[in-house]
Amino acid sequence: MEKFSFTHFRRQFPILENLVNEHSLVYFDNAATTQKPVCVIESHNNYYQQSNANVHRASHALSARATAAYESARKKVKKLLNANAEEEIIWTKGSTESINLVAQSWGRTSLQPGDEIVLSYSEHHANIVPWQIVAEQTGAKIKVLPLNKAGQIAIAQLEDFIGERTRIVCVGHISNVIGRINPIENIIRVAKKYQALTLIDGAQAIAHLKVDVSDLDCDFYVFSAHKMYGPTGIGVLYGKQELLEQMPPYQAGGEMIKTVSFEQTTFNQLPHKFEAGTPNIAGVIALGAALEFLEQQDYSGLVTYETALKKYCFRQLSSIPALEFIVDEEPDIPIFSFTLTGHHNHDIATALDSVGIAVRAGHHCTMPLMHYLNITGCIRLSLSAYNSMQEVDFVVQQLEKLTQTDAQSLSTSSVNEIAEANFPQADRLTVDNILSLFAKAKSWDSKHREIMMLGKKQLPLAAKDKTPLSLISGCESHAWLVANENTDGKFCFKADSDAKGIRGLLTIILAAVDNKTAAQIHAFDMNSYFSELGLLQHLSPSRGNGVRAIVQKIQQLVAD
Repeated sequence: MEKFSFTHFRRQFPILENLVNEHSLVYFDNAATTQKPVCVIESHNNYYQQSNANVHRASHALSARATAAYESARKKVKKLLNANAEEEIIWTKGSTESINLVAQSWGRTSLQPGDEIVLSYSEHHANIVPWQIVAEQTGAKIKVLPLNKAGQIAIAQLEDFIGERTRIVCVGHISNVIGRINPIENIIRVAKKYQALTLIDGAQAIAHLKVDVSDLDCDFYVFSAHKMYGPTGIGVLYGKQELLEQMPPYQAGGEMIKTVSFEQTTFNQLPHKFEAGTPNIAGVIALGAALEFLEQQDYSGLVTYETALKKYCFRQLSSIPALEFIVDEEPDIPIFSFTLTGHHNHDIATALDSVGIAVRAGHHCTMPLMHYLNITGCIRLSLSAYNSMQEVDFVVQQLEKLTQTDAQSLSTSSVNEIAEANFPQADRLTVDNILSLFAKAKSWDSKHREIMMLGKKQLPLAAKDKTPLSLISGCESHAWLVANENTDGKFCFKADSDAKGIRGLLTIILAAVDNKTAAQIHAFDMNSYFSELGLLQHLSPSRGNGVRAIVQKIQQLVAD
């Protein structure tokens, strides 16, 4: 095994050579999904080119080849987790399905009214909602573990929440927002004291820690392949064999069936009892390739580099005065969540995207955590061992730019030329004005700048008009819209948002519909308009959904 080389490691990930918005890609969204090395991509393709066949069921050579590779991956996962048997490794679509499997198979048949399910405030929605559903089905109750100031589950209060009525404790190994390792050994120990089961969500831990389920002695452990350089659509449920044997099937059909008659069906042995239908064969085999890839690395060297990268990033981010981490402690893995004073999270993410930087903004599927921390959302930077300190410097440089005064960019914006020359109020710009403005902005960087400037020119909506009725449902940011119909049947609109980017998009949209009749508004082709502006291809799914939500709100208001 060669000593870890960052240059060699990074070279294995071809997507990192891409340009995004005419800038080199800086991918800092690894907590959402990691990029894939060449060997994983080739493994996936090779299956379809050389071994495509269903597994287990046929006697021909292709099926035998596919089955061998498929079950070989299960052996590799067993080794990865130090499980006792291959039968304890169940294939799923991901961590989410793994948790749902346990909730419905074990929970629905085992929980009774008054039984307690213990979660924590730092859980991903995928480790909350399945338990809420099964609690409603069974009459069980949910209790929630608090966090300490460092963002970890509070050890001192464990036995205030875990007790005689506790049947299962389900917690994340590492929070996808805070990046701190939870004291799961202590949690498992206390749970065992009260004969409660434990499920550990390892989605964020699996790429950064050595996980030994035998040493932990947890009852269930779940993770997703795509968080550790593997493909999407494949996940793992580890469960102790004696528990899995007792649990009924989660789904029915295909490989999980042993015999079928109209009088009775008998089910297959583990692990196939829980693997209904045709599996994601290519995904499983590609996961095997990802595990081989990791086995070939100098693990100690990789960890050393990743730790140095984490410390450097934390230090550089800490140097930005306007940046506030959601918890003060340095994370255990390179996940950094923060806000920038005076800037909306989605505006920051969009601005970074305009120069090729991929980060995540919002609540990160942790709404209860956001509420617990008394914030609406945050920016998250999540790094991997293929990221560089030079990329950190570039991101920090861009964040520092955002915290500086906007006076210079405002003075150079075409918005001012148009607005001040002819239309003193930017919310009265016409479609022609907007088209002329964006025709001069050739790159996405410049188009994004004009959107933000339009957002600054948009007149704010009076506080009295910001009501639940005027709130636009479907925008990740808060946005409001009101309409008044004149005596001539034309509508005048006023709008506002807490995000400058959405305010800019509101300005663009209102230019097309303001002072128009309902018929004119319904007839206007908003998709063609945004396409002509050169914005359609650059809108993220969340921004695109926001635009659609605004248009739907307008159509609703004029229809009423």
